[in-house]
Amino acid sequence: MIDSRAVIDPRAELDEGVSVAPFAVIGAEVRIGKGSWIGPHAVLRGPTSIGRDNRIFQFASVGEDPQDMKYGGEPTRLEMGDGNTVREYATIHRGTVQDGGVTHIGHHNLLMAYTHVAHDCRLGDHVILANAASLGGHVHVEDWAILGGFTIVHQFCSIGAHAFCAMGSVVAKAIPPFVMVDGHPATARGVNLEGLRRRGFPDAEIQHIKQAFRLLNRRGLTLEQALAELDILAAASPSVRLMTEFIGARRRSILR
Repeated sequence: MIDSRAVIDPRAELDEGVSVAPFAVIGAEVRIGKGSWIGPHAVLRGPTSIGRDNRIFQFASVGEDPQDMKYGGEPTRLEMGDGNTVREYATIHRGTVQDGGVTHIGHHNLLMAYTHVAHDCRLGDHVILANAASLGGHVHVEDWAILGGFTIVHQFCSIGAHAFCAMGSVVAKAIPPFVMVDGHPATARGVNLEGLRRRGFPDAEIQHIKQAFRLLNRRGLTLEQALAELDILAAASPSVRLMTEFIGARRRSILR
C-alpha cells in the first residue's frame, strides 16, 4: 500500500492501512493515522499529526513552514483530525510561536483545490473551503461554515458556525454564526436559511436566529444596544446564545 517510489523519512510514523502513492514525500515527525491515503506528489512536512481516514490529493502541501517573516524555524505543529479531504494544490501551514504554535483542522472538512490555510488557523468540523478560498494567519472557522470559491479572509478574523460566504467575498471582520455574507468588502445579507434547514434546525429556532439577525443588522442599534436585546432572546434560544458568546469573544469588529 506504500509505493516504492514514494520518499518517506524513517522518522515518520504511518499506521496500518495507510496508502501512499508514487512520488509523495513524507518528512520527519509526520504521523498519519489508519486508513488515510496520500496522493502522488503530495508533500507532508512535520511536526504534523494527521488522523484516520484522511484523503490528501496530488500536489497538496501539508505542514509546510509558515509564511510569516517572524518565523525562525521553531518546531511548531499542524494537527489534523479524521475524515478530512484535501484536494489538489491546497496548502496548509504549521503554526507560529506568536500564537499557540499550532494550526488545527478538525474532522470531516473539505478543502477544495488551491485553498490555503495559513499559520495558526483553527478549523472546526464539517467546514467547506471551495476552490481557491484563502485564510490569512490566525483565522478561526467554526463548525459547518462554508466559504465560497475565491473567498479571502483577513488575518485574525473569526467565522461563526453555519455561516456562509458567497463566491469572491472579501472578509475583514468577524462573521457571527448563521450569517450569510457577500461582496468586496463583505456585507451581511441575511441568515443562512438553506444551510440551517438542511441540518435540521427546528422552525422555531430559525425564527429566533432571524430575529437576532434583524436586531444586529436592521434596527439601527449600536452593538451594545443589540447585545442587550440579544441577551433576553438568548434565554429562550441556544442558537442566539451561541451568537452572543461569539460576539463576546470576538478578536475583530463584527461584520454588520
